[in-house]
Amino acid sequence: MTNFDFQVFAYARQFADNAFKAQALVLKGLEQAAGLQLGALEQQSRSTTDFLLAAGEARDADALRGLWDKSVALGRSQAEQTVVLTQGLVAVGKQTAESLGALVQPQQAANDAVAASGRKAAK
Repeated sequence: MTNFDFQVFAYARQFADNAFKAQALVLKGLEQAAGLQLGALEQQSRSTTDFLLAAGEARDADALRGLWDKSVALGRSQAEQTVVLTQGLVAVGKQTAESLGALVQPQQAANDAVAASGRKAAK
């Protein structure tokens, strides 16, 4: 086997290793995003259930007026939770993209080395 063959095999092994690492990073990012979304869903479901229980217990006009304040507070808290969730998802996406970018740089150097070796072997 020639030196070029060894370089190609080393390149293929590095490529496969980086592909495996990239897959693991993406899966980790998806897991974190799903965890954030499930946590937000749980919080919003709990607060909505509490509101619906309070609405079911309202029996007079004063209770209905109090229910209006609770509905405004519920809407505000769910909007705030949505903003926090969005910020968390953006942070996870940014972290995953940066990690993937760090994997690409050594692979690009290996691509250039194999291409140069291939041009040299072709001559």
